[in-house]
Amino acid sequence: MNTGLRTFHKNQSRHPILCLHNMEYLLSPPRFRLRLWTLSSRRSASAPLPMPLLFPPSLLTRIETSGIIAVLVIDRAADALRTADALSAGGIDIIELALRTPDSLAALREIKKRFPSLLVGAGTVLSPVQIPQVLDAGADFAVAPGCNPRVLAAASAANLPFGPGIVTPSDIEAAVENGCNLLKFFPAEPSGGLAYLKNMTAPYAHLGLRYVPLGGISETTASAYLAEPSVAALGGSWIAPRELIQKQDFVEIAARAQRARDLVLKARAAR
Repeated sequence: MNTGLRTFHKNQSRHPILCLHNMEYLLSPPRFRLRLWTLSSRRSASAPLPMPLLFPPSLLTRIETSGIIAVLVIDRAADALRTADALSAGGIDIIELALRTPDSLAALREIKKRFPSLLVGAGTVLSPVQIPQVLDAGADFAVAPGCNPRVLAAASAANLPFGPGIVTPSDIEAAVENGCNLLKFFPAEPSGGLAYLKNMTAPYAHLGLRYVPLGGISETTASAYLAEPSVAALGGSWIAPRELIQKQDFVEIAARAQRARDLVLKARAAR
């Protein structure tokens, strides 16, 4: 082992970040070492500044208290108010309205105008240009299926609480680097479910991150997720699925909302 590597192993417990940079330097071809040394010097000279959390504590607390976020895809803005009314009647007070149809923004605007006490988020926000659009429509927060740094930067600049989608440790680290504290685990069940979420997030437990699993979760599998302390809330796409909204079956939507709310109360009481 050369002198540099011996020094690395001797000091790694005392200076883990510096040693990571040193290892990168030592294992790089000589022509790249000056560049790496310059980058490392810049990191040391300008210590990373703490970034604001994109979800403030008050908003995070409300999401954790509710425990369920009804995820909606609305094709006709005319159905928005009756859907929101059915969810509210069943005890659901947080909605994620996915931007997947031409009427999505209009539906979001109508719901927020008529039900100001509901917490309404925009989902499937994929581009920075959508950030001002959802803010103009009245969105309280926004989420995405992936972790796009340009979208995160736009949300941060606009002071819009944003939850990026994560499914790997690299996704989590990218989100943390951008100041995120509430992350959307998507697609949850196809990716390995609760067991995978626990294993993937274990190395980051000390950071206090919170997760919103979504994708493939049903009324029968929801309780296990809700009992997990790191889960702030569930994304409930089964509560008001697209087909029920299209059929205008608002009685069934209200019944599903009530059952989902009961699941939250029971699971939270047990944990």
